[in-house]
Order: sequence, then C-alpha cells, then structure tokens
Amino acid sequence: MAVVITLLVGFVSIFILQPLAINYGLVDQPDARKHHEGAIPLIGGMAIFFALAVGCVWAFPNNLLINLYLISAALIVFLGVLDDYHDLRVRIRVIAQALIAAILVFGAGHYLAQLGNILGTGPVGTFVFGPLLTILAVLAAINAFNMTDGIDGLAGSLAFTTFGSVALLWLMAGQLDLLLLPLVFIAALLPYLLFNLSLVPGPVKKIFMGDAGSMLIGLSVIWLLVLGTQGENAAFRPVTALWIIAVPFLDMSAIVVRRIRKGQSPFKPDRNHLHHIFMRAGLGPRGALLVITLLSWVYAIVGMLGEVLQIPEAIMFYLFVALFLVYTWCIHHIWRLLTFFHQRFSLPAFLQQ
Repeated sequence: MAVVITLLVGFVSIFILQPLAINYGLVDQPDARKHHEGAIPLIGGMAIFFALAVGCVWAFPNNLLINLYLISAALIVFLGVLDDYHDLRVRIRVIAQALIAAILVFGAGHYLAQLGNILGTGPVGTFVFGPLLTILAVLAAINAFNMTDGIDGLAGSLAFTTFGSVALLWLMAGQLDLLLLPLVFIAALLPYLLFNLSLVPGPVKKIFMGDAGSMLIGLSVIWLLVLGTQGENAAFRPVTALWIIAVPFLDMSAIVVRRIRKGQSPFKPDRNHLHHIFMRAGLGPRGALLVITLLSWVYAIVGMLGEVLQIPEAIMFYLFVALFLVYTWCIHHIWRLLTFFHQRFSLPAFLQQ
C-alpha cells in the first residue's frame, strides 16, 4: 500500500505542480549548453519529495530517523528550488548543502564510522572524521547526480539502479523491515522518469528534476548507503556501495581530476561527461541512456556478486581503484579513442536514436 500511495502522490504532484511552475517561471530555458525545445518545468525534485514524504510517513509512522531524513530532504529540496530560480553562487550552495547534511548526520547519529577491510590490513575506522567524511560524501553525491542530469532519464535511471541494488542487498540479507524504504524511493522516482522521458500522454509533455531533484537524490543515496553499511546489523560492506554508485562516482571524479589538471574550477560546466562522450561516439540520447544504464547495472551486479561470494573487501576495492584509473585515462585520451572507434566500428541503428 505504501508503494501504491507513493506512486499516486507522485503522479498527482506532477499534474498540480506543472501549471504552477509555468505561471511562476520555474522552468528551464534552452541555451548554448541545453538543446531541449521550449521551457521545461523544473518540478521533478519537488514531485519526488512529496511522493517520498507521504510514502515514508505511511510506511514508517512516528519513526524519528525517517522524520529527521524528511526534514533534511525538505530543506535540500527548498535549497534546490532556490538554486533553480536564482542560480545561487557555488559557495552559498555548498555551505547550505553541508549544513543540511549535518542535520541528518548529527541528529540521527548515522555516519560512516568504518570503511571495512578495504586495504587488506584490517578494518579501517574513520574515528572523529566520520561525520565530516559523510557530509563530504553527500556533497559528492549531489554533484555526481547533478553532472549526470544531462540527457533525459539518465540521473533518474542511475538513482533507480542504486535504490534497486540496495533493495536487493537488504532482501538477500533478510532485513525485510528496511526493504520497504528503497522500494518507496523507487516508487517516488517512477512518475518523474515516465514524464521526463515523455512516455505519459496528456497535457504534461516533459519535466526536468532540476537542482532540487539532484540534491534530493544525492542526500538520499548516501543516507541509504550509510544505513546499509554501518552498525552491527549492516546488510552489505562499504566497498559494495562503491560499485552500486560506480557510474556517477566515476564520471564526477574523472571530470574533476581533468578540470583541476587544466587549472579550471571543479564546478565549471562542460560537455565532457560520459553521456556527452557516448553521443559524440554516435549514440543518440536514448541509445546513450540505454548503454549507460546497462553499464551501471553491470557494475552494481559485480558489487553484489562480490558481496554474495564474500570476495575479500581489499580485492573489490583495488579492482574499483583500477577501474577508476582506466576510466580517468580514457577520459584524458577520449578524442584519440573516439577516432579509433569510428575507424573500426559502426553502431546499430537503434542505438543512434
């Protein structure tokens, strides 16, 4: 029932918010970097939040942890709406994000207290730095999902991968009391995804999640991963969390490294993200969405297999580090790789759409 109600609230929220967004100018206009047609309402983040709030309260009534999360989520969505309206300065945005994350970290007392045996020398604790590391992880996740929000459906699909993976891991761990939580997140995402991909006929043709959506997803992803990896009843290991958020994490990290090496601001927008690269390789927007989403599930499945087979954490961590190094090298030499690809391969027609 909680999942059904979440879905319904998501759809109703979109139909209510769409005309309000147009009337009050909460829309995304096309420009040199944004090639969509017309003004698109930036209501996805608010719709996801309203659906989440109702679903979580229905599924977990009078739960202090859930209530603290919803307070932090409401504040992060409010900040995101302000940013969508006024394009806040980076410093103001980051400070506000950190303060909101701190409410959840210190209020609930849930943070990254240990990283597991990722080095092969014993459990790695975070000591007094755990809360700060968790806040930095929230900031990283917010920016990672914001950077992937460049083609229709991508940020939502990558979030779906993460929430779906967490649900499977909790199911395999037998923690059915928490299983409903990622399912509610998925139900809140689905209406947005359907409208973002223009799959719903009717007066609402398309919506974007806006910064409110990417901020909400970033906060929610880290919160779920902390719940799943920390404490005596942890359902999976911290290294597994890296694999189930691999695509947004790798994309953000490689781009930040590239920008710093070029002497640019890490926050400077460009068109060198993974979806841009796939489209320059000849894929269409839907083709790039399909390939990147499948890639995210491949990484997530590798992580889940490592969990099920209890492959040592150090091996899984060093494999991920190797993946990051290869990915960063590919981004640095992307033009040479694209030239090599175009000379030797041709893409199927359905991927060029």
